[in-house]
Amino acid sequence: MAVGIFRVAPLPGETTFSLLCRVAAHYGTEAKTLRSCWQWRNYQPRHEGGGARADGEVLLNAAERHHLSTMCGVGHELLARALPSWEEEDAKLPAGEDAAPAAAWRTGGAVAGPVAFSCRLCATRRTGTAVRVVRYAPLWSRVCGRHGRWLLDADADQSLEHLDLRGLPEVIAARRR
Repeated sequence: MAVGIFRVAPLPGETTFSLLCRVAAHYGTEAKTLRSCWQWRNYQPRHEGGGARADGEVLLNAAERHHLSTMCGVGHELLARALPSWEEEDAKLPAGEDAAPAAAWRTGGAVAGPVAFSCRLCATRRTGTAVRVVRYAPLWSRVCGRHGRWLLDADADQSLEHLDLRGLPEVIAARRR
């Protein structure tokens, strides 16, 4: 496998679109620049107010999965284990390794379950860069005990990613139990 300039490993449960945004940041560009060379079957999900949804997810055909894997410098097996939507197929996308890179938008909740923001401090510690990570997370796993944060849903049309729980130690204790 040809390796990209950077190795950008996915976080467990991360959305493919979140990984794509992190890859673009490592290459010094925006995600829309990377997305411009793909064939799109629909438009990015938006809120009623017109803003892009943070829980947007992309389904990739085999050619684009190979391309993104090369850019990440990470093998298909690791990406398939870490990204719940990695091997999800869309009937409208051209199939086969020889097909043109193509993708389709979905909302994360419709693909693999509830989507929430990840703890930015934990993501920074694991990735080495201060970035926003969106991941699939069931409701009971949304408390970051290390940093005292309640991680909020990514599908809401609001700017907050977390609530501070440092003044509520019983919530952190309950999570640990």
